[in-house]
Amino acid sequence: MSFFKNIKGNKFYKFFTNIFVMILVPFIIWMLFFDENSYLIHKKFDREIEDLENSINFYKNKIEEDKNIIKKLQDSLELERFAREQYLMKKENEEIYIIEFDTIKK
Repeated sequence: MSFFKNIKGNKFYKFFTNIFVMILVPFIIWMLFFDENSYLIHKKFDREIEDLENSINFYKNKIEEDKNIIKKLQDSLELERFAREQYLMKKENEEIYIIEFDTIKK
């Protein structure tokens, strides 16, 4: 019986048997892990937002590069160079040789 008297006199026992603590601790655990607005779900959404912002920046950079290419292609010499390089177009009486390098090591 002296064991139970020592437990009831303990500061931790008094703290955890307080009605507010008994309600607050399960509520906090519920909100952090089990609720649909939990901390874990917020972390997942934050990662998703970060990924989407990175993709936005990537596509903005690609748009800028494409605008620069379009601006360059306004010149007829640049347009001809682009057509030759990308689409293998040629002038009359001209031959094109495509040289491919073997990248596989033996």
